[in-house]
Amino acid sequence: MKKKIIKIKDKLIKEIKRAKKEHLMRKYIKENKLFLTFVLTCLINSTMIRFFTIHTLENYLSIKPLIGDSAILILAGSFGYLFKPKNRFKYYLGLEIFFTAICMINSVYYTFYTSFASLSMLSLTQYLGDVGDAVVQNVIQLKDLLYLIPFGFLIFMNIKLKKRGYYKKVELKQERKKKTIKALTTGAVFALVFIITMNSLDVTRFAKQWNREYIVMRFGIYIYQFNDAVTSVKPKINSMFGYDKANRSFKEYFKDEKEVQTNEYTNIFEGKNVIVIHGESMQTNAMNRSFNGQEVTPTLNKLASEGMFFSNFYSQVSVGTSSDAELTNTTSLMPTQSGTAFVSYFNRTYISTPKLLKEKGYYTFSMHGNAADFWNRRAMHESLGYDKFYSKKDYDVNTENTIGLGISDKAFFSQSIPKLEKINEKHKNWYGLFIMLSNHTPFSDTEKYGEFPVDIKETVTKEDGSVEEVTYPYMEGTKLGNYFKSVHYADSALGDFMNELDEKGLLDNTVVIIYGDHDARLPKADYNRLNNYDKENDSVLSKDDPNYKEYDSYQYELGRKVPFIIWTKDSKGTNLNREVKNVMGMYDVMPTIGNMFGYYNKYALGHDIFNINENNIVVFPNGNWVTNKMYYNSQKEEYLSLTDEAITQDEIEKNEEYSEKLLNVSNNMIVFDLLKNAK
Repeated sequence: MKKKIIKIKDKLIKEIKRAKKEHLMRKYIKENKLFLTFVLTCLINSTMIRFFTIHTLENYLSIKPLIGDSAILILAGSFGYLFKPKNRFKYYLGLEIFFTAICMINSVYYTFYTSFASLSMLSLTQYLGDVGDAVVQNVIQLKDLLYLIPFGFLIFMNIKLKKRGYYKKVELKQERKKKTIKALTTGAVFALVFIITMNSLDVTRFAKQWNREYIVMRFGIYIYQFNDAVTSVKPKINSMFGYDKANRSFKEYFKDEKEVQTNEYTNIFEGKNVIVIHGESMQTNAMNRSFNGQEVTPTLNKLASEGMFFSNFYSQVSVGTSSDAELTNTTSLMPTQSGTAFVSYFNRTYISTPKLLKEKGYYTFSMHGNAADFWNRRAMHESLGYDKFYSKKDYDVNTENTIGLGISDKAFFSQSIPKLEKINEKHKNWYGLFIMLSNHTPFSDTEKYGEFPVDIKETVTKEDGSVEEVTYPYMEGTKLGNYFKSVHYADSALGDFMNELDEKGLLDNTVVIIYGDHDARLPKADYNRLNNYDKENDSVLSKDDPNYKEYDSYQYELGRKVPFIIWTKDSKGTNLNREVKNVMGMYDVMPTIGNMFGYYNKYALGHDIFNINENNIVVFPNGNWVTNKMYYNSQKEEYLSLTDEAITQDEIEKNEEYSEKLLNVSNNMIVFDLLKNAK
């Protein structure tokens, strides 16, 4: 009997303790509804952006970013208790707007760049007015507005609390401080738990910041953004204090004097003029593609078949897009890790193709129908060594000859010919860059591109024997479909330009070099429709259909290849008439054509493709890289094999180390102006 009484007593004590805990919990929730609503809604948003952007099982199951984001939110929210109840909502509203903006901006940014936003991009906001339509039409999606829903819950909670008289109650200053300390302590505990769970790889990548997807996946979006703010101002501080360390690593990287190698193309173009055509958003996957028997890019196809075509050529741009392509193409340097070289580091010393050709007696110039200060080209082209920059003010631009951001490619090329004729009369040798513009996102001026249907037309014989032409929409009305229309127009403008150059005799002693500056960054869903169109139902085939072709993120990345063509009038049938299949990056252009024209840059990061051949590696600014054997995603730490060859962990680690060193030394060369005193 006594034992039973003791058991009942223990049970009652436990129940009392449990009830007390539940009471305290309910009391805490009741008294801290505004604070908890702020924390939970912002946590929901941070989780949504990870789920919408990083599609891996590890990310979906990861607890660490929840702990990290919670620590940030609790610590930030704790200071709300210092305010009187009637003013507390204003504080949390301000924080909610701030954290919601972080999620929305990164959501939009990731759609376009497949990366997360950086504070260093603030210097580029001056160009948003010129590309505003492109952002609205081509980037903002419904998912980017979902972050406003949790935000609405805070508004709802405020209304509810106001009705219940929450803001009328009086809290003593000492009581507010006590609540603040408790919340700070809780946030500190979360932060401590988070720090304890970090490993050495986490610490390394967190400090370097260039692998942004990894940081968001492991640390959460809010910690990433705060770390980015520190990283963004660090180059400015480092440029004052970190020179010696950067210079040592630079000298170590280039300590071994490279032997100048020769091959069958050495000096083959010495003394020839050069026309470089910067093809806005030109992608290789638009070439050799037809709709109803009509080629999308007949001009590019013809030039590729007659000249030297590099079919596995990759752009290596970062947030500077077209300007990054120009930088890497002419200097063999990578884009900077923070900001863009054209805007933030235009006053540095660069060893460039225009400068090296000027030493050989060439007159160098660039032509572009856009504003001279867009991407800060006016200043940067001077730094790159162009003698003259022809910009929008040098062209007759009106409403009739405008497509997208500015003058149409046909008008641009047509008006450039007389300028080129005058240059040709005055100078024995010249090098000119022509920057196209019409094929720029959002590809919405379809009525100006000319007639080019991207549908499927078929002749069908009916049961009664009559013949009927049936049209299936296919890519009509899609962004990718409009892109093909835009590319077709740009290709036609290029064809007209080449014909007129030939008529004027300007191709007789000239090498034409064409490169796509970057991919068009179009929705993966549109490519899925392109490859898996079900014409009978005007939809996409089911994944269960035997004819369905998988188009995953790796195929999307590999499909971002851009054309690179070297062509002369007499290249057909010579050793210049070939397809080069080895992977090649934009930073390999300068060493490759340098060998052909007889100039050399010992600080180039790329290689002459005909010397390195199948051993080349193309490093991307986000740390990913590709070789003939594999595409490696450093954020996910996984790869796609491109051949049947075995891939070892040692090979991956070696390429990872190489990529990291290359990205760091390139960034240091620009940020610290290391080429200024280099010999």
